[in-house]
Amino acid sequence: MSGAEVLDLARDAIYTLLWVAAPIMIVGLVVGVAIALLQALTQIQEMTLVFVPKILAIFIAMLLTFPFMGQIMQGYMNRIAERIISG
Repeated sequence: MSGAEVLDLARDAIYTLLWVAAPIMIVGLVVGVAIALLQALTQIQEMTLVFVPKILAIFIAMLLTFPFMGQIMQGYMNRIAERIISG
């Protein structure tokens, strides 16, 4: 395997990681900002208020995006298997 192929494989792995992680990270970011805004507007400074809604939102986002994540990872595995088979 040449250096260019290794870099191509690493780049593909990073793109796959970003595609898989992005939906959950974006949901966590949006919920965190919304709760921080709510806390700033109401002056409620409870630290534990952030965790429960964020955990629930991330869990729901994971349930909704599992098929998408599975397809992305399956495509990545198929590309790796094709490279292994082709030699």
